[in-house]
Amino acid sequence: MSSLGRLQAELIDCRRCPRLVAWREEVARTKRRAYRTHDYWGRPVPGFGDPKASLVIVGLAPAAHGANRTGRMFTGDRSGDFLFAGLHRAGWANQPGSVSRDDGLRLRGVFICAPVRCAPPANKPTPDEVRACRPWLERELAILRPRGFLALGRLAWDQLLVHLAWPKPWPAFAHGALAHRPGTPWLLASYHVSQQNTQTGRLTAAMFDDVLRSAASLLDPPRTRG
Repeated sequence: MSSLGRLQAELIDCRRCPRLVAWREEVARTKRRAYRTHDYWGRPVPGFGDPKASLVIVGLAPAAHGANRTGRMFTGDRSGDFLFAGLHRAGWANQPGSVSRDDGLRLRGVFICAPVRCAPPANKPTPDEVRACRPWLERELAILRPRGFLALGRLAWDQLLVHLAWPKPWPAFAHGALAHRPGTPWLLASYHVSQQNTQTGRLTAAMFDDVLRSAASLLDPPRTRG
C-alpha cells in the first residue's frame, strides 16, 4: 500500500472529535428520505484524485448527505455537481458529474481534500475541530507536494496559509485572489462551490471557469515570445 493509502486507511478510523463523530453517525442512521435505501458511509472522508497532482483543491468539510453518504469528497450533492462540471470543462475530470465512489470519475492532475474530514452540524466546524483535524491535512499535503492550491472558501484559504507558514499579516481572502512566495506553492482563491453561493449567483460557472483558467496558466505559463 502506498503512503497515501496507508494515511487514508488510518484516517477513516479517526474519532478525535466527539461532536462530529456523534453527528456523522446520527445522520448515517436516520438518513434523508430520498436516500433511505442507501448505505451511508458515516466516517471521516479521505481525499481523492490523482496522487501525482500538480493542483490540490481544498474545500470545507463533507456534506451530511453528500460525502458523508457516499464516502468521497463532493460526491452526491449539488456542490459536487458544480465543481465536477467545472473540472470537466477545464479538462481535469473525465466526466461532468459524480454520484458514487464507483461511478467512474477520474481526475487528471488534480486532488481534492478538505481541512475537516467529518460532516459538521450546519456545515460549521468549531475552531477546536479544525485544529484537531489539521494533522490529517498536513500529512496528506506532505505526501502530495503539489505546485499549487485552490482554496474553496475562507476556511480553506486560512488553513492553507497555516500550512504554507505564511507570515502575518495574511493576504486577504477574495474570489480570484492569488498569494505566492518564491520557493513555495502558490495559493489561489475561489468562493466555495456551495449551493448557497451558486444558487444566489455569488459564484457563477463563468467565474469558476475563470479561476480554473488562472490555475492552469499558473501551472503552465505561456512562453514568452520573441
